[in-house]
Amino acid sequence: MPELPEVETIRRELEGLLKGRRIVEAGSHPSEKFLPARLATGASVCRVDRRGKYLLLRLDGDRDLVIHLGMAGRLQITAPDLPPGDYVRAWWLLDEGGRLELHDVRRFGRVHLTINGRHDSIPTLAGMGPEPLSEEFTPQGFWLALKRSRSPLKAQLLSQRPIAGLGNIYADEALWLAGIRPSRRSVTRAEARRLHAAIRDVLKEAIAHRGTTFRDYRTLSGAGGENLSRLNCYGRGGLPCARCGERLCVTSVGSRTSTYCRICQR
Repeated sequence: MPELPEVETIRRELEGLLKGRRIVEAGSHPSEKFLPARLATGASVCRVDRRGKYLLLRLDGDRDLVIHLGMAGRLQITAPDLPPGDYVRAWWLLDEGGRLELHDVRRFGRVHLTINGRHDSIPTLAGMGPEPLSEEFTPQGFWLALKRSRSPLKAQLLSQRPIAGLGNIYADEALWLAGIRPSRRSVTRAEARRLHAAIRDVLKEAIAHRGTTFRDYRTLSGAGGENLSRLNCYGRGGLPCARCGERLCVTSVGSRTSTYCRICQR
């Protein structure tokens, strides 16, 4: 599933292409998950934001077109005279040419149209914690948020409540960098501060390299992310730890595959 760095990469591309453009026509797959896409017809895009793993197209008339890419969804701009492909679940025809398409083979993505900033109808969006690269994400606040739960630490990170936008890849990477095992159920204040810094470092590096592509993720232009070769932990089970040389272990935490070093991550 695209995580914060991948969605932020797409947001930056969309911002330059959509800001100030008008949606002259829209269509979608008949599933109720995609039908709201049609309601954006006639609207103009004021700007493109991101919240966690969600894209927010801020429309005139105080509305948000909210797009979640799901497991394998991707966006692309195509020529308006070409018919939509078999896996296009929603599309928006733009003034001055071009059609924005949401491709989603597995149909795990979703489109919403809401009042600007009011996302109560999308609980997973409304209940998110702070953005990890924002000033609201502080070491003290992060530690207090982690103290509220006794669930495994990685499960807490993936819940989106103490922090927004983390998924399997970057949770594993940040925990490895901070030297904390994903199955831990509590952390000290010092460990929370270390993990806070690790999360920010991992995400900044991934954004700088346009995200991580294993199979499905593509940028708006169709290119893959460039961060795969920079991963230290995720997907490297059985390989030597880049820090100590010990073979990396693979386990399940909160029903999610997790990779860690039994020596470096206490």
